[in-house]
Amino acid sequence: MSTKNLPQTDWREQRRLQALKLHASGWRQNKIAEALGVSEGAVSQWISKAETQGVEALRHQPPPGRPSKLSAEQLAQLPDLLAKGPEAFGFRGQVWTTERVAHLILQVFGISYHPAHCSRLLRDLKHSQQKPIQKATQRDESAIQTWKEQQWDALKKSQRRKTNHRVRR
Repeated sequence: MSTKNLPQTDWREQRRLQALKLHASGWRQNKIAEALGVSEGAVSQWISKAETQGVEALRHQPPPGRPSKLSAEQLAQLPDLLAKGPEAFGFRGQVWTTERVAHLILQVFGISYHPAHCSRLLRDLKHSQQKPIQKATQRDESAIQTWKEQQWDALKKSQRRKTNHRVRR
């Protein structure tokens, strides 16, 4: 079982291959496990897998699941598109929501994504998704501030007075 000529890209893969090398040089499984910081069972499984399926079986396997609809080039373009801002794509306001990102992907690349999956895309791109704060258009900020200063303080004081007058036994 030769591990030469194998490109090593994943640290877990390197650890598995190192266990195999140590086993081939005469180390016992419990000492290999101790040296690599893994369980003896893991070492046993790796050695057994290499013996039955070959060294290639210890290599990193791509995660299962459907491949991305967007190509690597399209994914690389997405941060630049998001940097232009939502208004550049016909949205009102400067907030990217997952629904807007899904619409952007459909508009630019012709690929349909569910908004929930767009949140994963944004997370992978280290881009935060945002939700717009919706306020009533007839909201009067000065009236709210006046109410807070006059009425809210009075309400807090009356509540404090009620809680301070407890009946003692």
